[in-house]
Amino acid sequence: MEDQTTRGGSHIVVGVDGSPESGLALRWAQTLAGTLGATITAVTAWHFDTSFGPYTPSEWNPESDAQQVLADALAQAFGDQFPPGLKAQAIRGRPAQVLIDEAKSAKMLIVGSRGRGGFASLLLGSVSSACAEHASCPVLVVHGAEDAAEVVTVGEIHEDVDEPSRIS
Repeated sequence: MEDQTTRGGSHIVVGVDGSPESGLALRWAQTLAGTLGATITAVTAWHFDTSFGPYTPSEWNPESDAQQVLADALAQAFGDQFPPGLKAQAIRGRPAQVLIDEAKSAKMLIVGSRGRGGFASLLLGSVSSACAEHASCPVLVVHGAEDAAEVVTVGEIHEDVDEPSRIS
């Protein structure tokens, strides 16, 4: 039987796609990393679909675009005070599979969910749903501020989901 105290690696994987929800996921990871004694691995997945036809610009580089999305998201979430040990990766592949693979050795996977309001906000997106179903570690799916009135963080209720409380 596996010992739950030793299961998982020493890092938290965060899916980053440039959305406000992925920025919120990065801030949650920063809060939880200290509590869990973990570092953060921010991952942006990119996939080049070859069915674009003859109109794909030859100078377009999807990997560079993914790296820029990742850099912008990290700067927006952390400013110039990056968490210690932060690792950033732009990886080619379908987002759900990349995140599931990267989380195999992680303590936790954090992803954003882009609900569209009303009933739709109760549903998970395709990537967050696949991660929640198939990841081998715990998964935290973060919704935007307009999707949640209260957030539970280590036994306390906080009404401001945009700024998770800092736990010393």
